[in-house]
Amino acid sequence: MAELFEIDQEQERLILAGAATGDGDDTQASLEELAELVKTAGAETVAIVIQNRERIHPGTYLGSGKVQEIRELALESGATGVVCDDELSPAQLRNLEYLLDMKVMDRTLVILDIFASRARTSEGKIQVELAQLRYRAARLVGLRASLSRLGGGIGTRGPGEKKLEMDRRLIHERIGQLKRELEAVKKHREVNRAKRSENHTCVAAIVGYTNAGKSTLLNALTGADVLEEDKLFATLDPTTRMLELESGEQVLLTDTVGFIRKLPHELIEAFRSTLEEARYADIILHVVDASNPMADVQMHVVYETLCQLEVTDKTIVTVFNKQDKAEESASMRDFKADYTIGISARTGRGLPELKALLEKILRNRKVYLEKIYPYDQAGQIQLIRKYGQLLEEEYCQEGIRIRAYVPAELYGQVR
Repeated sequence: MAELFEIDQEQERLILAGAATGDGDDTQASLEELAELVKTAGAETVAIVIQNRERIHPGTYLGSGKVQEIRELALESGATGVVCDDELSPAQLRNLEYLLDMKVMDRTLVILDIFASRARTSEGKIQVELAQLRYRAARLVGLRASLSRLGGGIGTRGPGEKKLEMDRRLIHERIGQLKRELEAVKKHREVNRAKRSENHTCVAAIVGYTNAGKSTLLNALTGADVLEEDKLFATLDPTTRMLELESGEQVLLTDTVGFIRKLPHELIEAFRSTLEEARYADIILHVVDASNPMADVQMHVVYETLCQLEVTDKTIVTVFNKQDKAEESASMRDFKADYTIGISARTGRGLPELKALLEKILRNRKVYLEKIYPYDQAGQIQLIRKYGQLLEEEYCQEGIRIRAYVPAELYGQVR
């Protein structure tokens, strides 16, 4: 009988490199986050190198002395590659690979690798492949000498590695095909949004920095059974679930992909149809990890990304999550939010108060109506019962007396 041997894939050992170009630069924190990304992608960080420079070197990202230092450090530590904290140009990538004689990657490529491994739905896979191909297409000139190489990322997953030997024409043909497929998905989403609008259903988009607890919150409120992990980008595919409040009111909650600093432009473009759920929502639930010392920076990144997506004039509820881990002195201030609340989605602390706050917001969006309907207009009351909140209903000689809150857009119809 033939023996079976298990072959373990060797874990890549990487050096992380970053350039600090100003006094207030948070390169150290950014590189620590990059180390988390590398860990999520399945590799190990063996060293972190930072160079203080006035500006990033146009040819090699870092200066020649620091490049030589990384080369020696790689020989000592047995590193198999280098990851730079900023997106590299084709020339920087080619020059660094030549000088270091090892695999060179950037932050964008690591994030694309993670997205490739996490996409589950057909839409998610289309979006990731589109982002990867856009990234590769911009670097075909720089990679021309190494087109036969199997992969440029951590491991060899995702469609990008299989298409490195394609020429630019084939890649752009594939990009065009994927764009058409995404356009079909976008139309489907628009039909769904139109139906929600007709039904006067309130939509709340859950946004926030990656690993802030968005999926945990969705599960806690609706029992959605979405994957929860203490990892960056644990869930990628958007999930929409109905939340029924104590008054009988219903809210559609939509989980969106997590944000991160230096989120690749290719990903924002590819995931625009998904991220636009926030643009068409009535309420933004901004989830913040209150236990993270960089919470303020993360909040700034979220608002910057929302601005890129043109998400404006929304009711924003900032939910300071992970109160079970946060220190007593942790700040719970967000001057851009309409409401703030502290919760722990994992333990359930603060969730009843959050639901009560949502009820209050929904009520503020409605108009109070007190009216007597003749019996031959009883059908109007069905509309109020379906889309509004019926407080009192009394049958009398003149007709049916009601007190209710109705959506503003329905008020003219039932009045």
